[in-house]
Amino acid sequence: MSEEQGRQAGARGLIKVMVVDDHPMWRDAVARDLAESGFDVVATAGDGEQAVRRARATTPDVLVLDLNLPAKPGVQVCKEVVAANPALRVLVLSASGEHADVLEAVKSGATGYLLKSASTEELLDAVRRTAVGDPVFTPGLAGLVLGEYRRLASEPAPAAGTDEPDAPRLTDRETEVLRLVAKGLSYKQIAERLVISHRTVQNHVQNTLGKLQLHNRVELVRYAIERGLDDD
Repeated sequence: MSEEQGRQAGARGLIKVMVVDDHPMWRDAVARDLAESGFDVVATAGDGEQAVRRARATTPDVLVLDLNLPAKPGVQVCKEVVAANPALRVLVLSASGEHADVLEAVKSGATGYLLKSASTEELLDAVRRTAVGDPVFTPGLAGLVLGEYRRLASEPAPAAGTDEPDAPRLTDRETEVLRLVAKGLSYKQIAERLVISHRTVQNHVQNTLGKLQLHNRVELVRYAIERGLDDD
């Protein structure tokens, strides 16, 4: 699902969500809260193997995922479902706020990370934002993740050919949006900074991803930092 499709789905209340947690009462409560708020809860799962199978079968827009799972850990679930469906957004919902867990989740493809101490309203807002491509992190964790982006950008990227001079040209506005993405701003903050709509920011990001043949925000931020766009 593209970010524009995610926005439209959100407007219609048709965001498809899957909830994965090994505690039945917690899993059922989260699924119920989401369903009562207009989300389409297409599946739930209680272990990692089951999560991978059901995610592939139901193709949710957002996977709300615990990390501590039997049969297969949450980070491995995240890697496998994102590899199978790069459009899938993964929001980790975990009791752990350990930095190592947060960074491992991000490296595995998670779009956001929310602690289980979050309120129901914070969870609902996080799922809505995740569906349209916004990175969502419990306060205090966003800076940690941006630091990880910078570390990744300092490492050699996998070889991608020698056609860099022929890389697609971005418009001035796309470059401006990309620079703010690299600084860690949310789409809402970028829209306010540039005095444009949230939808316009999403469109610019989606166009940039397409031009650069990138798949997600993590790759986009790495691309920007490698080129020094976060230094201005």
